[in-house]
Parts: sequence; C-alpha cells; structure tokens
Amino acid sequence: MSKTPTERGQLDLFHALPGEFAPRDAQDLMAYPFFSLAKSRRIRPIEFASGNVEIRVGALPDHGMATIWDADILIWAASQIVEARDAGLRTSRLMAATPYQILTFIGRGTSVRDYHRLKAALDRLQSTTICTSIRQPVEGRRHRFSWINEWQERSDALGRPDGIELIVPDWFYQAVLDDTLILTIDPDYFDLTGGLDRWLYRLVRKHGGRQRAGWRFEFRHLYLKSGSLSPFKRFAFDLREIIRRQPLPGYRLALEIEPQGRRLLAFEPCGQPVNGLVLSGTYGIVPSGTGPSCYREPERDLTSSGSDRNRALNLESNKESNSCSTRHAGENPNLARFRRSETGRKRSTQDLSIDPTGEAKP
Repeated sequence: MSKTPTERGQLDLFHALPGEFAPRDAQDLMAYPFFSLAKSRRIRPIEFASGNVEIRVGALPDHGMATIWDADILIWAASQIVEARDAGLRTSRLMAATPYQILTFIGRGTSVRDYHRLKAALDRLQSTTICTSIRQPVEGRRHRFSWINEWQERSDALGRPDGIELIVPDWFYQAVLDDTLILTIDPDYFDLTGGLDRWLYRLVRKHGGRQRAGWRFEFRHLYLKSGSLSPFKRFAFDLREIIRRQPLPGYRLALEIEPQGRRLLAFEPCGQPVNGLVLSGTYGIVPSGTGPSCYREPERDLTSSGSDRNRALNLESNKESNSCSTRHAGENPNLARFRRSETGRKRSTQDLSIDPTGEAKP
C-alpha cells in the first residue's frame, strides 16, 4: 500500500541566499492585526472585521500568539523569496537556513540565548492559527493556515547541527510572489523596540509611501486596527508618546485635533524613505536616507508638521482612515456570523478527525 506523499516531499528545497539585501514586507501583514503587540504571552484571539475583510487569529496556551517580533522571520522569508526570484532562481515554500543567517538579517544577536529565542518564535508562528477572508475569490470563503506549516532542525551526515528547515503557507507565499503586495521597508525597522512602534511603522509605511501630502488616521480607528488589548485611553497615551519621540525611520508624525475634538494621527515622509511598490531588481540594502529632522522633537502642541492647518482628508485613497467604520467584534454582525460559521466548522472537523489548524483547500 503506497503512502500518501507529505507536503515536504512535494516541495523543492530552497537554500537561503547569502549576503545583504533589502528587507521586504507583505502589505496584508502591514495593514491588518495579525500579531500580538506585547512580549507577554497572549492567548485571547484577535477578531477583526471591516467591510469585506474578516480576520481571526488564535493561539495555543502552550506557546501563545505569534508576536510582531516573531513576524521578523516572515520578513526574512519574504526578502529571500523576492531576492531569489529577481535573480532568476527557483523559489519554494520549503526553506533552509542557518539560525545565524536569520538572526543577523533581522538585527538580533547570535548567542545561544538568541538561538533559543528563535526556536520559541518558530513555535509561536507554527501554533498561531489564522482564518481570513483576505484575497479569497468567492465571497464567504475563508482561508485557514498557520504562519509556518512546520519546521525542524537539520543535521549533517555526522549528526552535527546544520541549520533549520521551515515551510511557509501558500497564502503568504502567493502574496510575496505578487509585486503589488510587497513593499521594501527601512532596515532601521528592526531597531524599533516597542511593539506599538513596530506596528505603527508598518501601517505608516503601507499607506504613507504612496501619499506625498501625508496621511491621517483617527486614534479610535488605529486602536481598532491594532488588535491591542490595552484600554483605549492607554493606547492613545502611547500614541502621543510615539509622536513626541518621533522614532519611525523615514516618517514624521503629528497630532491633529479637529474643532469637534476628534484626534487624528497625521504622518508624512521625510528625508528619503524607502519608496515605491517594489521592487523587482532591487539590489543591496535600500538606505533610509533619514535625516536628523525626522527625529526632531515636535513643539509642545505635539504637531511636528510645521503647519497651522490640518491636512485635507484622504478619502480618495483610503475610505477607512478617516472614520471609525471598523468595529469591535461584539459590534459587528458580520463577525458574529463569522464566529458562528467557525463554530460549526470546528464541530464538523472534530467529527471528521480533520486538523482544524491546517490550510484550507479550495
């Protein structure tokens, strides 16, 4: 009786490329709440719904939810795949690398402790489950996957450690291969230490790279898009502190307050931030070009734009950014229906002995 071929057996092995090159990030991961912003273990799921976009991120108690620092591994993977494709090399979802290659690319140390932290991050990426409607061809269809399908440590013929292998999900892989869904990011992103700082940079990079006159988001809307567990007042306080510190490479932040009291985060490019939609043929590290003015502390009113007038609404570019159309899970009837469908699916998968964390099949 023939054995069913495993996913690993059906994929070619892609060996990580050496050298330094531009880091790339997937726009879907930059725009929506897919990761925990805290270093402490998060078990509570993220549930997000806005328009036709629905997302549910689940975590296991043993490992907790994948964090925004763990997402650096996916940035490394995306960068490797794009670099290899642009060089005319064959890519694959099955990737092999040494911990040193990954850790140095994402700006981490290379000690034994850092290696153990890398393994813990891989475990969280594998155990975190995602269910989303993003990029589904049929309304109502959901794609279910984990950030890493599986991973293992490699050894050579003598049994000595020889790096790791991992398999990224098809949902992520297909996005990376599409130039319109990938952006270069500033290498200084890896130096950002705060979870909210990192999340905000990715959101700002996703939107601000296309808008010469800047961009604006309501505080409340940002709160809903972040998936943060902090109370809104704490979240707003942390945002104001980020505006005061100006930590985001390539962008200047400002607080704008409308006459009716609505608070908006405004941001615009400064210096020579990484630009454009990527990116094929990009060679070497993309310099940030960020001048000291990007990090200059704003005036006491927290507005660093140098203008006494609020920016015009960017409704033509992003219908969500100027209104709180996104709602908490409990306020959204679409998400309530989404939960019911998930509950029914879990029951059916238990009856059929199907792993509910596996990738959805068409």
